[in-house]
Amino acid sequence: MTTESENSAHPSHDSHEASAAAAARDISEVPAVELINTAAVHLLSAAAVKCGLAAGPDAEELKDLDEARKLITALAGLVTAAAPEIGSQHAAPLRDGLRSVQLAFREASLIQDAPGQGPGEKFTGPVN
Repeated sequence: MTTESENSAHPSHDSHEASAAAAARDISEVPAVELINTAAVHLLSAAAVKCGLAAGPDAEELKDLDEARKLITALAGLVTAAAPEIGSQHAAPLRDGLRSVQLAFREASLIQDAPGQGPGEKFTGPVN
């Protein structure tokens, strides 16, 4: 148990606890569908960059297919699991984006995965 004088000696501890409590209150007000969409869009954006789809002259430097595979698989799992909960209105654009990065991955790969073995395809089935 900390005393008040100990807490005043560690003001960053107090501010960290206050900001954590504020963040918890803020996140509690966000609907689940928005949180799922936000997480999916972050995964989708990162996967696109790692597939070499970044805008700008450094797109090729940012390409990392090993990382892209992980991101796409995580995105596929999230979209597949969340689709029944968020409804087709929200799931359809995420599925479209997922399919786009799966195809971009396939196009960027020097060695092609067998059908159904590409990133996320264990969740989505083969992507052509």
